[in-house]
Amino acid sequence: MLIRIVEILFPLFSITALGYFVGRRVKPDLSHANKLNMDVFVPALVFAALANKAFDVGAFLPLICAATLMVVGTGLAAWVLARAVGIDPKTLVPPIMFNNCGNLGLPLAVLAFGEAALAPMVVLFMVSNLIHFSFGAWLLDHRVRLLTVWKVPSVVATVLGLAVSLTHFEVWPPLLTAIRMLGEISIPLMLFGLGVRLADSRISALGVGVLGGGLARPLIGLALAWAVLQVIELPQREQALVLVFGALPPAVLNFMFAERYQQEPGKVASMVLIGNLAAVVFLPLALALVLD
Repeated sequence: MLIRIVEILFPLFSITALGYFVGRRVKPDLSHANKLNMDVFVPALVFAALANKAFDVGAFLPLICAATLMVVGTGLAAWVLARAVGIDPKTLVPPIMFNNCGNLGLPLAVLAFGEAALAPMVVLFMVSNLIHFSFGAWLLDHRVRLLTVWKVPSVVATVLGLAVSLTHFEVWPPLLTAIRMLGEISIPLMLFGLGVRLADSRISALGVGVLGGGLARPLIGLALAWAVLQVIELPQREQALVLVFGALPPAVLNFMFAERYQQEPGKVASMVLIGNLAAVVFLPLALALVLD
């Protein structure tokens, strides 16, 4: 079991570590590459997974409900925690509510459970992403118009992919292959970019970082995942993905949002950095719970 967990996690952490090392030594400007990834490669990955003939959106409705309950539930728990410890909810809630289901979740699902796990993990990513770009942005700035979420490329790709799935429209196979190849660029680039981004982060608030990113994010996530699985019946693979989803660290996107809206970005960066370091402990724990 231990060897299998190491084999699953080693590619993730090694590529991220390489990005961190390169980020510290060379300090590359990946802003254009990251924008391409978010605007082209990730949407291609999402569309290819949803437009696949084997994808049946109706079969994933329970998983969509489970993902929504988990994202909303972690947000509510984080709000209670923020009030209890006296931290601004706008600072603490997003890093606990929105996890790293893109950079780490997608490749982890494929490595741990095979290509068949990509579609359900994309569903989890889709739900979290949609809520993050709508409610998450509004939480930081109430002047944000929620309708702007439809301008996000990954959201557009989600809508188009679901439309193809629901109408049973068959995309020309060579075109779908080209889109899938573009999507395959996204996963290693996300991991490498995560390492570079972490190299730029600084721990300016150790206590908040440990509390929010290192402990609250995975512990609340795992507890809610267990609770959700008691009330929503899911296939075994999806149950495992929900538990892994709950253990994921804070999304790097939280720091980008905090920086954009000037919501204590130093504290958020600490939560993201410490949370992703703590993933070395919590992801093996989650995998140990779900692997046979």
